[in-house]
Order: sequence, then C-alpha cells, then structure tokens
Amino acid sequence: MIKVTKLNGRELVVNADLIEFVESTPDTLISLTTGRKIMVLEELDDVVRKAISYRTQARIYPVPTGGTGSVFEG
Repeated sequence: MIKVTKLNGRELVVNADLIEFVESTPDTLISLTTGRKIMVLEELDDVVRKAISYRTQARIYPVPTGGTGSVFEG
C-alpha cells in the first residue's frame, strides 16, 4: 500500500499491486487494474518510487501458506 494525496488535499492509500500505469497529464494520473483512475498531487517519479519501495518491503516478509510453522501462529 502506498500513501498519495488527492487533488483536494486528502490522503489516500492505494494498493500498489493494482497499479496498471501512471502518467503525467500534467497532473499525475494513477490507473488501476480495476479501471479506476486517481489524480494525485505527487509527481510521477514519486509514485513510481513509492510503488517500488512497497514491493521491495513486501518481499522481506514471508507470506504464510498455512499448515504448521506459520509466522502468524502463536
């Protein structure tokens, strides 16, 4: 998830896995795989940087597959 700012100044958290593409029109437009489009105040490069950082962090933590030995058991 990445935090961005809508044009009205309100913060929004976007699931970075759903980003299909980002374009500068000149405002930054995030298009999601769901078909939704979101205009944000962040520059295109900042959105890309946040998405890459999110994906890098997501790889650090294992995804539990169930069964014994799950990182969430306790």
